[in-house]
Amino acid sequence: MIKDTYSVGATFTLLGFSEYPDFQVPLLLVFLTIYTVTVVGNLGMIMIIRVSPRLHTPMYFFLSHLSFVDFCYSTTVTPKLLENLVVEDRSISFVGCIMQFFLACVCAVAETFMLAVMAYDRFVAVCNPLLYTVVMSQKLCALLVAGPYIWGIASSLTLTCFLLTLSFCGSNIINNFVCEHSVIVSVSCSDPYISQMLCFVIAIFNEVSSLVIIFTTYIFIFVTVIKMSSAGGRQKAFSTCASHLTAITIFHGTILFLYCVPNSQNSWLIVKIGSLFYTVVIPMLNPLIYSLRNKDVKESVKKLINHSIQVC
Repeated sequence: MIKDTYSVGATFTLLGFSEYPDFQVPLLLVFLTIYTVTVVGNLGMIMIIRVSPRLHTPMYFFLSHLSFVDFCYSTTVTPKLLENLVVEDRSISFVGCIMQFFLACVCAVAETFMLAVMAYDRFVAVCNPLLYTVVMSQKLCALLVAGPYIWGIASSLTLTCFLLTLSFCGSNIINNFVCEHSVIVSVSCSDPYISQMLCFVIAIFNEVSSLVIIFTTYIFIFVTVIKMSSAGGRQKAFSTCASHLTAITIFHGTILFLYCVPNSQNSWLIVKIGSLFYTVVIPMLNPLIYSLRNKDVKESVKKLINHSIQVC
């Protein structure tokens, strides 16, 4: 009872990038620009998909949810990062830190499996184009979208509950800009072994299972594309998958890179940069990837702009 009360009243200090005092203002401007582009890009993508009839397909339905997850992910992390670049007091309450971890974990897991769901959608579109609208029914699309959210909440809730069993005392200085699982358990004064092992198992399961789905679907897609007699058909199939493959490569490449970072004193900066990339930068890149490389999205944006000009 005493331990739980003390933990709830504990505070943490997010060091962030405080070891570089001369770069606080430039970093603030960079991260503020990135966050602005992220918010405008992802909310803009959701709006365009909703108002444009030609984008009312399963592919863009999943893309709108990916944009929603990216917006939530960035909004969970970036405002506190920006605040800590401005103020000297970089503290965060125990409840605030746990809530940030919970929400960020939900978004990370949901994005992992949302990309896998989008891979399955591309598999059906390329390998069974005549049955695409039948297979990808509204009910199935709703279930496929609900799955990543439900599993994300379940995974995050499980990890959060085990974090709440830990006690915190003394100096709770977190050498990062975000409350991640590894840095939270690193400042705990109780044995975090069970919590660490649980996080490791869940992380490995999520990464391996999602990559198995993605690799399996793209093997079938590649085989189908190779068998196509039409060069135009192959070109269309590859262009359809190009944006998704780019997003997958960046997201999973960053995660796998972080798994490979050696455990040493110098690794904290690498982990910090890697964490920054997949929590702040990737949510900005996804809408840019899908808009710049997607003909339907670009044409829908042009129509909306022309319509707005005509109305004005």
